[in-house]
Amino acid sequence: MSANTITRKLRSFLYAVLLLGPGSAFAEYDLNMSETVTVVGKEIYGLHMLVLWIVTIVGIGVFGVMIYSLFKHRKSKGAKPAQFHESTTVEVIWTIIPLVVLVLIAIPATKTLIKYEDTGNADVTVKATGWQWKWQYEYLDEGLSFFSNLDQASNEARQKDSGVDVRTVENYLLDVDKPIVVPVNKKVRILTTSNDVIHAWWVPDLGIKRDAIPGYINESWFKATETGTYRGQCAELCGINHGFMPIVVKVVAENEYQSWVAEQKAVAAAANAGSEREWSKEELMRRGEEVYKANCAACHQANGQGIPGTFPSLAGGKIATGPAKGHIDIVMNGKSGTAMQAFGPQLNDADLAAVITYERNSWGNSASVVQPSAVKAAR
Repeated sequence: MSANTITRKLRSFLYAVLLLGPGSAFAEYDLNMSETVTVVGKEIYGLHMLVLWIVTIVGIGVFGVMIYSLFKHRKSKGAKPAQFHESTTVEVIWTIIPLVVLVLIAIPATKTLIKYEDTGNADVTVKATGWQWKWQYEYLDEGLSFFSNLDQASNEARQKDSGVDVRTVENYLLDVDKPIVVPVNKKVRILTTSNDVIHAWWVPDLGIKRDAIPGYINESWFKATETGTYRGQCAELCGINHGFMPIVVKVVAENEYQSWVAEQKAVAAAANAGSEREWSKEELMRRGEEVYKANCAACHQANGQGIPGTFPSLAGGKIATGPAKGHIDIVMNGKSGTAMQAFGPQLNDADLAAVITYERNSWGNSASVVQPSAVKAAR
């Protein structure tokens, strides 16, 4: 087979691959590092481009000389190999030039690294704690705390046999029910840690990535110069639902941020008040369905059937139809030796009572109603 025939066949094969490949796979293909909307992120991008151009010029120079030498001094041209060994001058030159280049790169890189690690004088401090598989955010200066879960549309679409085309879900697996909100042009310090395994808080548009390690607190910061919504993900393989704990950061104007803080404080106060009163069964069922979809459906499925051999069925199962005391204990404290989490630290008394009541009275179950006072007594 001639060289021309091989070339034609290879070209035809590549064309076929390109034509048959999914268009979406090429639509979002990007060769370069993404730009950011933060002060330090822009410097990091600038360093990246500086080093990229340096290595490009070096590569062109080195390979250019090699190709020229191979072509110009080949045996068929009658070239004779020179008989020499070491050259002190050449050794000095090819040692000094790379050294100078590295020093020129190291100076701006060191300045940027020092700035990146300087988390002092922050305007807002947020503690991000990774849980399997969600994020807990605590605004340490405001006394706010909440959990951020995968949004309901993505959660429903990802369920087994959901029948939903995930391409119709906006921001599939990259949206949450409660994003964190921060003010624009303010220094935001992020403290990352974990409640169970290693996670990582990563938002490319903000130029930030930090591991969340149990027992440790890592610090980082960003200062966004543009308002908008920026999305990220956990960047450590943290377990079976690793792909379902996204991060969403909303950067807003200062007055909008202050309004959001006041609103969240009012919501927290209402939730605390709700834990002190008696709820009707209808109220508990409505609230319980919301809590179940956000926290339980991922494992036990929207229909309560669970996953055989992994997560038990709640529809007609002994947990949801047995004594209320045992049901409360499992939901609050988890179950040793299983994947069942302890939701006591994650949910307030009213939400726990609501979701337990929902599980005990859905999918054909008909059991007792659990009030927040019963959950409070079990803590």
